[in-house]
Amino acid sequence: MSTAPDREAPAAYPIEALLRRRWSPRSFTGEAVSPAALQSLLEAARWAASCNNGQPWHFVIARREAEPAAFAGLLATLSPNNQDWARQAGVLMIAVARLAFAANGKPNRHALYDTGAAAAQMALQAGALGLGMHQMAGFDADRARAACGIPEGFEPVAAIAIGHVGPAEALPEALAEREVAPRQRRPQAEWAFFGGWQG
Repeated sequence: MSTAPDREAPAAYPIEALLRRRWSPRSFTGEAVSPAALQSLLEAARWAASCNNGQPWHFVIARREAEPAAFAGLLATLSPNNQDWARQAGVLMIAVARLAFAANGKPNRHALYDTGAAAAQMALQAGALGLGMHQMAGFDADRARAACGIPEGFEPVAAIAIGHVGPAEALPEALAEREVAPRQRRPQAEWAFFGGWQG
């Protein structure tokens, strides 16, 4: 199993190493993701927290080697820029949120939030396994709905690429530069407000 290059976040305060190492690579080797690793990722998502334990997340999964037609279908839903690098991932997914509670049919205004939480846990588990996971907003939700047969009442939220991380130099120059650029985040003071909204 490949190991992601050192992309450790320069955290301003102490956080777990797994959190510092999580990042979103674009270079993948094309190597298959093992069934055991994929099940581990899905199990991590399974145990995410959710409103009323509603567990609204669903994932439509296409493995590059095992489901090549489905993989090609999911790849076609991505923006052209994302298609250029995601075609080398071992797995493509569409994260989907059920918009109403299964138990009573009432709208679940937290469905997207909870689906994101499940995907975040999956991303951390990918890092623990030495895999890369890149979540994308750059996809066509309507095309994804058609390609995957996603029914009404369920919302395609994000596309996801998972695989063994490849070298930055395998990417086109502009993407290769982004792959190795210093990692940056806004400081806490810009978004963490104690005692009330500020700014």
